[in-house]
Amino acid sequence: MILSKAPTRITLGGGGTDLKSYYAKYGGFLIAGAIDKYCTILANRRFYDSIRLSYSRMEIRDNVADIEHHIFRAALRLIGIEKGIELHSTADVPANCGLGTSSSFTVALLNALHAYNRDFVTQKQLAEEACHIEIDILGEPIGKQDQYIAAFGGLTCLTFDQNGDVLVEPLRISREALDQLEGNILMFFTGKERSASEILSEQDEKCKRDNPEMTQNLHQIKEIGLETRKYLERGQVNMLGELLHVHWETKKKRSRNMSDPFVDECYEVARKNGAGGGKLIGAGGGGFFMFYCDNNHKPKLVEAMQKMGLRWERFHFDFDGTKILVNT
Repeated sequence: MILSKAPTRITLGGGGTDLKSYYAKYGGFLIAGAIDKYCTILANRRFYDSIRLSYSRMEIRDNVADIEHHIFRAALRLIGIEKGIELHSTADVPANCGLGTSSSFTVALLNALHAYNRDFVTQKQLAEEACHIEIDILGEPIGKQDQYIAAFGGLTCLTFDQNGDVLVEPLRISREALDQLEGNILMFFTGKERSASEILSEQDEKCKRDNPEMTQNLHQIKEIGLETRKYLERGQVNMLGELLHVHWETKKKRSRNMSDPFVDECYEVARKNGAGGGKLIGAGGGGFFMFYCDNNHKPKLVEAMQKMGLRWERFHFDFDGTKILVNT
C-alpha cells in the first residue's frame, strides 16, 4: 500500500503570468505558498486484473482506455500501469475552489504511481509530468504554477522563461516575517465553486491575439509579484495588504466573470472591517477569498465575513511539497 499527498496553494502575487500565451512572449513571475490542505492518493495492488478507482464516484474497468476520469486515465497511461491496481482519492477542500486542487491531485497521483512502480523521481519531474498531462494531453487552459508548488511546496518564487523553463527559488523571508505573514493572512470560503477553465480560456485567447489591454494587465500583475517579493524579503509584511488590493483591482479588469455583486459586497465589507486588501484565490469567480489583516482587526474581520455567510478556514504553510507518507 502506498499513500501519497500533495499540498494546495495560495498565490501572493503575479498569478496569471504562468500561462504559456503570456510567458512565451514576455516571461512570467509569481509567488505561491503551499498550504496544509492536501489531495491524498492511496494506491494498492488489486487481486484482480481490473482497475478500481474511488473518487466522488467509483469505477471498475478492465482497460485503461475505458476509464472516464480523465486525469486517472492519462496518468496511468503515462506511467505505463495497465492492470491490477486500486486507487482512492480524498481532498481537504472541494474541487473548483481556487486552490489548485486539480494539479495537487495530479502530482499526488503521479508520485503514488511512480512509487508503485519503484521509480525514483524528482520534484521537478513530477511537476513537469503533471504539466504535460493537464496542459499538453488534456488541453486545459491553465498555467504551470499549481503543479510546481504542489511538487515543491514552500513559499516559492517561480520564474517562467520564454522557452518554458521554470526557475524555482525559495522566498528569502525571515522567521519573524514568516510568522507575521502566516498569522495575518485569513482565508474565507465563499461557498461558490467555479471552473477556472472558463475564465482562464478568455485570458488565454486574448493573450494569443496580443490584446493590448490583457497584455498590459498581466504586465502590471507581474510587477506586483516582483514588488511583493521585494517587500516580503525586506520584512515589510504589512505592505502585502496594499499590494493585494491593487492586485485585485487590476485582476478584476481581466474578465467580467472575475467578480459579481456578492463578491464585491464581501470585499467592501472586509475592507471596512480591517482588511488591508485581498483577492479571490485562483482564476476568480468564486472559491476562497484571501485577506491580509493585522492582529488588532482579525476578530472584527472574521465576525463580519461570517455574517456574510463565508466560512473561515485556518491554514499553515507547507514546506515539504508532495510526499510519500506510507510505502509498504
